[in-house]
Amino acid sequence: MVQKILFLHGFFASGACIPALALKEYFKGKATVLTPDLPLHPQEALDFIQRLCDQERPDVMIGNSNGSFLAQIVAAKNNIPALLGNPHFEMTSFLIERIGSHEYKSPRANGNQRLVINRTLIDEFAELQQHQWDYCQQSNREKIWGIFGENDHLAHFEPLFLMHYKYSYHFPGGHTPTAEEVQKYYAPLAERLLELFSGFASAD
Repeated sequence: MVQKILFLHGFFASGACIPALALKEYFKGKATVLTPDLPLHPQEALDFIQRLCDQERPDVMIGNSNGSFLAQIVAAKNNIPALLGNPHFEMTSFLIERIGSHEYKSPRANGNQRLVINRTLIDEFAELQQHQWDYCQQSNREKIWGIFGENDHLAHFEPLFLMHYKYSYHFPGGHTPTAEEVQKYYAPLAERLLELFSGFASAD
């Protein structure tokens, strides 16, 4: 049975971003890595991720930034092991400073590279933030891990993460990991989660 990993990208990224491609490369021949483009609106994104989990039954979820914010909610609700990379648990503060029109930083499958941050979107994230810990419980405290860049100047939520979950790790990078950092730090932790919680046997 081939193991499945679901990767959730950051706010300005897509399923074709560098971390997604690096994970696919690392796990080639070992596990299937799903890297979908996420909808812009958070509740729509959550519903999309939930449907994907129901269909694909991922063994582990990996997120980065906003993807980690969403991954925490879905992973806790479904009791799926997860690795949260530089989770941004207060997306409203991130978005308020960036109101206006933007371009996605990596190609989207539908060809639409433009997005708009407005008050409506910020309010949608605010609503979700209030309920983001609703599914966090004792039974998943040890299977949702965090990994934090020591030079991340955007998100500083390790203390908040550790109020809810037990294990956090560090890597010497910034907010968005490079391909090399993903393969050196993220992927081995994801592999360990697979080994611990879904009987994954490493080829090493």
